[in-house]
Amino acid sequence: MQLSKIIYWAATILLCAILCYSVGMYFLNTELIQGFFNRFGYPEYLVIPLAVAKICGVTMILWRKNSWLTEWAYAGIFFDIVLAFFAHYFAGDSTTFTLLAIIFLLISYFFGKTVRPLHG
Repeated sequence: MQLSKIIYWAATILLCAILCYSVGMYFLNTELIQGFFNRFGYPEYLVIPLAVAKICGVTMILWRKNSWLTEWAYAGIFFDIVLAFFAHYFAGDSTTFTLLAIIFLLISYFFGKTVRPLHG
């Protein structure tokens, strides 16, 4: 069980670090990120709401007291990462961080079911 906890927390912390880095970029370099969104074909007005949604998702994953909200947080982050992967892939950019993020997300989600089971 101890190894499972280590794997869960390592993946969860790394996932949250990637998401927090993204949020920092969205808030601190908004114009640059809006340019990327335009290049990827996404509307630029989504930058700040997406950053807020990522903060909420990280909060729910770490708090993990409400099963419904936690499941939705994982789902929302999953879709965000998948869309980011394809946007970067089709733009010819590196997909390394998105691939790492999806791996960390899946590990966190599945190991979290045994390490930190949800109630209610």
